[in-house]
Amino acid sequence: MNERDDVLALAIRLAREAGAIQRERYGTKLRIETKSAAVDLVTEVDKACEALIVAEIERLRPEDAILAEEGGGTDRADATWRWIIDPLDGTTNYAHAYPRFCVSIGIEEKREPAVAVVYDPLLDELFSASAGQGAQLNGAPIHVSQEDDFSKGLMATGFAYDRRKSDQDNVEQFIDFLKAARAIRRDGSAALDLCYVAAGRLDGYWELKLSPWDVAAGCLIVDEAGGRTSDARGGNEHWTGRHVVASNGTLHAAMLEILEGSEL
Repeated sequence: MNERDDVLALAIRLAREAGAIQRERYGTKLRIETKSAAVDLVTEVDKACEALIVAEIERLRPEDAILAEEGGGTDRADATWRWIIDPLDGTTNYAHAYPRFCVSIGIEEKREPAVAVVYDPLLDELFSASAGQGAQLNGAPIHVSQEDDFSKGLMATGFAYDRRKSDQDNVEQFIDFLKAARAIRRDGSAALDLCYVAAGRLDGYWELKLSPWDVAAGCLIVDEAGGRTSDARGGNEHWTGRHVVASNGTLHAAMLEILEGSEL
């Protein structure tokens, strides 16, 4: 095994261990706090999962950088490997016992996307990818859909935490997509939405005002499954999370056309 294989194996182990915590506490009484807005939640499960993941990375790979949603670890510009972690993507769902959440771990090598793991603990579905090696679901290869008719496409999106106070939102674009596509889903986990594009369950996904930990793993999995990811202008700024578009590739231009001219 080379070092990238070792990193992937560790990420898979940590995602499964964090997922076990989520599964054990699912549907139990939680201590819920808010962060940037009243709809931006965090629970003790988010924090416990992050603490587990960060502690093991620091123990086994102390030279690696860590960017984690709840602030654990140390991000260093000079590190060869950088872990970008969302310990519980879909916290609002989890807090309401809505079964749509996951662990998301994306890893960069020399600041380039290299390894990705997303784990849904309730369905026991583990999505993974290593750059140049394709994408897998529970070890079996996955591929994006072949749909080339936008009117038959199944799309997904989400809405930002600041939607109650900001006029810059996704509402107009949602209407445009709704009228053009077969249907839209809004299910509250960016990482899983991206993985569903990769697996051909969705044909496209777009969202605004995310963070790097929301997209670091899922975007690589889409790319490795034969799809396309970009920002809303077709560029490469989607890794910041500011706006992200993911598709099976054939529908990407149509998605960007709908988003063209919107104030993002």
